[in-house]
Parts: sequence; C-alpha cells; structure tokens
Amino acid sequence: MQMRDSFLTWILNNFYKESITRISTTENKLYLTFDDGPHATITPWVLDLLKTYNAKASFFCLGKNVATNSEIYQRIKNEGHTIGNHSYSHFNGFTTGNKKYYNDIEQAAKEIQSKFYRPPYGSITPFQYQHLKKQYRIVMWDVITWDFDTTRTWQQCFDNTIKQVQPGSLVVMHDSEKAFGRLEKLLPQLLEYYSQRNFIFDNIKTQ
Repeated sequence: MQMRDSFLTWILNNFYKESITRISTTENKLYLTFDDGPHATITPWVLDLLKTYNAKASFFCLGKNVATNSEIYQRIKNEGHTIGNHSYSHFNGFTTGNKKYYNDIEQAAKEIQSKFYRPPYGSITPFQYQHLKKQYRIVMWDVITWDFDTTRTWQQCFDNTIKQVQPGSLVVMHDSEKAFGRLEKLLPQLLEYYSQRNFIFDNIKTQ
C-alpha cells in the first residue's frame, strides 16, 4: 500500500512538476483536503469539526454538488477555507475525450470560483495537464487516506496516513457518502493526533 502511494508521488513529481503535491514549509503544518462535496449533511459535519480544532482546510468541489448545496458552498468560503474546482461530473481524464473533459471543467467553473483544479481520481493526461495549467494551478497530493475504499477500516486508513505524513503534506479525504464510513472516525482521530503534536492545519493559499 505504501509502495503504491510512493509510486504515485514519484509520477506526480516527475511528470507533473508544476502541480502542487505538497507545500514547502519548515513549520509543523498539515494541509487537509476534501474532495467530491459539498454534501448536505457530511460537509457541515466536517466544517463543525474543523472549527472545533481551529483548523483550515481546502475543499475541491464538484459543480453538480455546488449547484444543489449552494448554501453549504458559501459556508465553506465564509469560514475561510480554500475552494477548488474538481470538475462538474467527476470524469476520468484518462478515459474521457479532451473536449468533453474541458467542457465539464468549464461548466463547474460557473459554480466554483477558483484558480485551483484537482483532477478526479488524479487522472489527467500530460496533454490535458499542459492545457489546463494555463488557467489553473493543478493540485494533487502526497498522502491519500483511502477513505473512499469500502474494503478498508478507518484504522487502516489512519495507520497508512500517519506513516506518510510530513510537514507540508497534502492529505486527501472525501466529504461524500461513500467515504463517510471511514471519515467519521478517521477525521477526528487525525485532528486530535496532530493537534497533540503541535501541528497547524492550514489551507492552500491563492498563488
């Protein structure tokens, strides 16, 4: 599992060098990120928990979910978190034609005002990357929790995460129904674990 994550990081660092995979810092800072929201009940739960720990995060939203949960989207912004475009329909860049892929991102941009873009599944071809980087900062990650994987327990997700985290890490989670079975235990544990170790939870800043 860890080797698989490390190989993905190697690909990002070598083939998508201008993307953001982690934040260079000498401080104990951790960058929690949430994909696929906003969700009517899960995202408010995440926001409440973040507030308890005085934590900031970055939310990569789906346009179709923003369209149906606009008040929650606005709450994310109002509470000082970073917003990113995660497409409208969650298409896979490897299996979707370029025109359809770009149009879907543009549709999301009508709902999501951001210069950050995170490709669904982390799947983006070199050609798509070269095209989109003219308009967006492409945000990837260096730590993925696998909270979306229904075959794993939250404890497995937690153990995998803390083995890989270092100062400046971008950690991927999901404020979605599919992930909530793990996220419900995982997020409180991560917040508590790193708070006790004097980490600051920061959001990706506009660059």
